[in-house]
Amino acid sequence: MITDKEFTLRLIRQLTQALEKLILDKPEESLMQKDLDFDSLMKDIFKFDFKELSAKSKEDIIEIVKERQERDHKDYYEMLGNLFYYNGKVEANRDFLDKSKTFYEFYLQTSGIFALPIINRINEIKKALQ
Repeated sequence: MITDKEFTLRLIRQLTQALEKLILDKPEESLMQKDLDFDSLMKDIFKFDFKELSAKSKEDIIEIVKERQERDHKDYYEMLGNLFYYNGKVEANRDFLDKSKTFYEFYLQTSGIFALPIINRINEIKKALQ
Protein backbone atom coordinates (compact mmCIF):
# COMPACT_ATOMS: atom_id res chain seq x y z
CA MET A 1 0.00 0.00 0.00
CA ILE A 2 1.26 3.42 -0.90
CA THR A 3 1.85 5.81 2.01
CA ASP A 4 1.13 9.53 1.97
CA LYS A 5 4.87 10.29 1.93
CA GLU A 6 5.45 8.02 -1.07
CA PHE A 7 2.45 9.54 -2.84
CA THR A 8 3.70 13.07 -2.18
CA LEU A 9 7.19 12.15 -3.38
CA ARG A 10 5.69 10.73 -6.58
CA LEU A 11 3.75 13.97 -7.09
CA ILE A 12 6.94 15.98 -6.58
CA ARG A 13 8.78 13.91 -9.18
CA GLN A 14 5.85 14.16 -11.59
CA LEU A 15 5.75 17.94 -11.22
CA THR A 16 9.55 18.15 -11.58
CA GLN A 17 9.45 16.20 -14.84
CA ALA A 18 6.59 18.29 -16.22
CA LEU A 19 8.40 21.52 -15.34
CA GLU A 20 11.63 20.23 -16.93
CA LYS A 21 9.71 19.65 -20.16
CA LEU A 22 8.26 23.15 -20.03
CA ILE A 23 11.68 24.65 -19.29
CA LEU A 24 13.15 22.77 -22.25
CA ASP A 25 10.32 24.07 -24.49
CA LYS A 26 8.72 20.78 -25.40
CA PRO A 27 5.13 21.98 -25.89
CA GLU A 28 3.87 18.57 -26.94
CA GLU A 29 4.59 17.47 -23.39
CA SER A 30 2.95 20.42 -21.65
CA LEU A 31 1.27 20.29 -18.26
CA MET A 32 -2.14 20.49 -19.92
CA GLN A 33 -1.51 17.55 -22.23
CA LYS A 34 -0.29 15.47 -19.33
CA ASP A 35 -3.55 16.26 -17.52
CA LEU A 36 -1.70 17.77 -14.60
CA ASP A 37 -3.51 20.41 -12.64
CA PHE A 38 -0.72 22.65 -11.39
CA ASP A 39 -2.68 24.18 -8.49
CA SER A 40 -3.99 20.86 -7.22
CA LEU A 41 -0.47 19.38 -7.34
CA MET A 42 0.82 22.31 -5.31
CA LYS A 43 -1.96 21.85 -2.77
CA ASP A 44 -1.31 18.11 -2.57
CA ILE A 45 2.40 18.68 -2.00
CA PHE A 46 2.40 21.80 0.20
CA LYS A 47 -1.24 22.20 1.30
CA PHE A 48 -1.35 25.62 -0.40
CA ASP A 49 -1.05 27.02 -3.91
CA PHE A 50 1.92 28.59 -5.72
CA LYS A 51 0.76 32.14 -4.99
CA GLU A 52 0.95 31.45 -1.26
CA LEU A 53 4.25 29.57 -1.60
CA SER A 54 5.84 32.32 -3.68
CA ALA A 55 4.89 34.93 -1.06
CA LYS A 56 7.06 33.12 1.50
CA SER A 57 10.72 33.95 1.97
CA LYS A 58 13.45 31.55 0.86
CA GLU A 59 14.17 30.83 4.51
CA ASP A 60 10.53 29.94 5.22
CA ILE A 61 10.41 27.59 2.22
CA ILE A 62 13.67 25.95 3.29
CA GLU A 63 12.15 25.36 6.74
CA ILE A 64 9.15 23.69 5.08
CA VAL A 65 11.54 21.36 3.24
CA LYS A 66 13.51 20.65 6.43
CA GLU A 67 10.30 19.42 8.07
CA ARG A 68 10.18 16.61 5.47
CA GLN A 69 12.28 13.47 5.56
CA GLU A 70 15.92 14.23 4.86
CA ARG A 71 16.17 11.66 2.07
CA ASP A 72 13.48 13.59 0.15
CA HIS A 73 15.09 17.05 0.43
CA LYS A 74 16.89 16.79 -2.91
CA ASP A 75 13.59 16.07 -4.69
CA TYR A 76 11.92 19.07 -3.05
CA TYR A 77 14.82 21.37 -3.91
CA GLU A 78 14.95 20.24 -7.54
CA MET A 79 11.20 20.72 -7.90
CA LEU A 80 11.32 24.13 -6.20
CA GLY A 81 14.22 25.21 -8.41
CA ASN A 82 12.29 24.22 -11.53
CA LEU A 83 9.08 25.75 -10.22
CA PHE A 84 10.59 29.16 -9.48
CA TYR A 85 12.82 29.09 -12.57
CA TYR A 86 9.90 28.44 -14.91
CA ASN A 87 7.65 31.03 -13.25
CA GLY A 88 10.52 33.50 -13.02
CA LYS A 89 11.16 33.22 -16.76
CA VAL A 90 7.47 33.39 -17.72
CA GLU A 91 6.72 36.36 -15.46
CA ALA A 92 10.18 37.99 -15.70
CA ASN A 93 10.22 37.98 -11.90
CA ARG A 94 13.67 38.55 -10.38
CA ASP A 95 12.57 37.34 -6.93
CA PHE A 96 11.44 34.01 -8.40
CA LEU A 97 14.74 33.66 -10.26
CA ASP A 98 16.68 34.39 -7.07
CA LYS A 99 14.67 31.75 -5.21
CA SER A 100 15.26 29.34 -8.07
CA LYS A 101 19.02 29.87 -7.85
CA THR A 102 18.97 29.19 -4.12
CA PHE A 103 16.92 26.00 -4.46
CA TYR A 104 19.06 24.72 -7.33
CA GLU A 105 22.17 25.30 -5.20
CA PHE A 106 20.58 23.38 -2.32
CA TYR A 107 19.66 20.62 -4.77
CA LEU A 108 23.28 20.30 -5.91
CA GLN A 109 24.48 20.24 -2.28
CA THR A 110 21.95 17.69 -1.02
CA SER A 111 22.02 15.39 -4.04
CA GLY A 112 25.76 15.29 -4.52
CA ILE A 113 25.07 15.05 -8.26
CA PHE A 114 27.04 16.98 -10.85
CA ALA A 115 24.14 18.24 -12.95
CA LEU A 116 25.43 20.39 -15.79
CA PRO A 117 21.95 21.60 -16.89
CA ILE A 118 21.29 22.85 -13.34
CA ILE A 119 24.73 24.50 -13.15
CA ASN A 120 24.05 26.20 -16.50
CA ARG A 121 20.69 27.47 -15.22
CA ILE A 122 22.33 28.84 -12.08
CA ASN A 123 24.87 30.71 -14.24
CA GLU A 124 22.08 32.00 -16.49
CA ILE A 125 20.15 33.22 -13.43
CA LYS A 126 23.25 34.94 -12.01
CA LYS A 127 23.66 36.87 -15.27
CA ALA A 128 19.97 37.81 -15.32
CA LEU A 129 20.16 39.08 -11.73
CA GLN A 130 23.17 41.37 -12.36
